[in-house]
Amino acid sequence: MELKMETSVDWTKATAINCAALARIVDEIFSLLELALTGKVANLPRMVQVAALRQLRPAEAALRRLIVILARDVKVALPAHRPMPQGLVIGRKASSTMSFRLYDLRKRFQQTASPAKEPRGPQVHFFGATPLIPVLQAPTAQAQRATSSNLVQLCRRFEALKLALETLPRQAKRLARWRLRRTAKTNAKFTSPLRPGKPPGHQQRPILEVDNLLRACHGLASDVLAQAALRLNPS
Repeated sequence: MELKMETSVDWTKATAINCAALARIVDEIFSLLELALTGKVANLPRMVQVAALRQLRPAEAALRRLIVILARDVKVALPAHRPMPQGLVIGRKASSTMSFRLYDLRKRFQQTASPAKEPRGPQVHFFGATPLIPVLQAPTAQAQRATSSNLVQLCRRFEALKLALETLPRQAKRLARWRLRRTAKTNAKFTSPLRPGKPPGHQQRPILEVDNLLRACHGLASDVLAQAALRLNPS
């Protein structure tokens, strides 16, 4: 005889603890991007951007899982469909706030085999400053524009994360409506906001607080989705 054991989780307490931890991480990311977010500088060193992205990616994934937990009992109805009038163009301001993405991006797998690598030739090393070493040359204008563009995107993602954390009930309703729309589609590629396997930003060996936070939120959100699937298919 198979026994099914159910564990009761205090979802309110678990959500509060993880939200507080995520708020601390948001403060840490802000301390890295503060000069760019406040407009005091137009660019930041690459190492600072990498450090901010290192925490931002798992923080985004952890917040998505917190939203899944909060949306477990949310009941919503989709508004009536109204087609957009022909010829109407919706403008978007460049400074508008980016909406927080409620679902994980799926992994892309190569359909064709990667080309064979060519054999490497002799490796020549130069010591000291020389025009032959690109690293010691000043970055080109194109490289500077690309770095600045990456910083703008990074700041917008952080602002979306911070705003979503401050408006969790609204994000839970957004997710509930997103799932309804996905379920109603006959050709939807996926209906779960969480991608299969490890979450984005997962670290095999947790080092930062955000790594442990992501693990905890992923486990709780997976339990929520498993319970929801069990209710839909009790057999």
